[in-house]
Amino acid sequence: MQQKLITFAVPCYNSAAYMRHCIETLLSAGEQAEIILVDDGSVKDETPAICDEYAAKYPTIVKAIHQENGGHGEGVNQASATPPALLQGRGQRRLAGHRRLQKVLSRLHTLVTRGTAPDLMICNYVYEHTEDGTRHTVRYTNIFPQERLFTWMHVGHFRPDQNLLMHSVMYRTEVLRKCGMVLPKHTFYVDNIFVYQPLPFVKTMYYMDLDLYRYFIGRADQSVNESIMVKRVDQQLRVTRHMIDCQDLDALKGEKKLRAYMLHYLSMMMAVSDIFLLLDGSAEAKEKQKGLWQYLREHTSAAVYRSIRFGFGGVTNLPFPKGDAIVVGGYRIARKIFKFN
Repeated sequence: MQQKLITFAVPCYNSAAYMRHCIETLLSAGEQAEIILVDDGSVKDETPAICDEYAAKYPTIVKAIHQENGGHGEGVNQASATPPALLQGRGQRRLAGHRRLQKVLSRLHTLVTRGTAPDLMICNYVYEHTEDGTRHTVRYTNIFPQERLFTWMHVGHFRPDQNLLMHSVMYRTEVLRKCGMVLPKHTFYVDNIFVYQPLPFVKTMYYMDLDLYRYFIGRADQSVNESIMVKRVDQQLRVTRHMIDCQDLDALKGEKKLRAYMLHYLSMMMAVSDIFLLLDGSAEAKEKQKGLWQYLREHTSAAVYRSIRFGFGGVTNLPFPKGDAIVVGGYRIARKIFKFN
């Protein structure tokens, strides 16, 4: 059997309407890939049958797993125990083209053959806005060297709109095992943990300036829809606390650029949590906001707390009259420009 270069984890929950297009795109990788379809307790449509259909038709490529409902994170957990070189944990989104995927796999094959497979492979991703037909590509050409192995010392400055997200990363599965990451069940937004927690275990990276992934955004039922994020803000807080706890950032003082990026990412998570609590607007939400900042203070050093509180993370927690209104107004403007949900 041909060596598997990459595993695609595809958690599926009542996803029959989207599955076939996603799976057919991934099948273009051929025998170099393993596709793990995780039926997450679907009961309303033909999701379980579709998983079994593809596993029977492509037994050397597709594996079907049926589990009690555990959420997206549990689906990725299932795939993390597999041996191929890189893991990409994906939901019902899609890759941007067969030829681009083939370019990535060809490069990965070369690197593996040379014994220089990276711990983290990075590509661009594209936001496809279904409500108005526009698109926006997130690239990293100003941050990473292209088409060569590099380390954290070669990484440049990230703009606020240039975070590494699940759409752009492929981790070596050995890195995921070493970091001990287990994504929480029944929780949305765990893709942030998937990206963040393994970072200190990444020693080598490789970036291809290639738009590999398309993220369709704008459906009313999506987890990143504004109204849904307000309703599920407790899950956002759970993920943010997990990220606060999973890494002592002061232990990374010898890795200046790695520490700086993880501070940047954690600051972003604090800001996102703040904004959706402010959008809730209730007295209970205000107490949760205070509680989150108190949790950060109690579970990090004074230096880390100050970096976040008086840096990007604190921009959304302005301690003066009408500060909340200013933050929400700024969010509305940014949302209109960047269309991030």
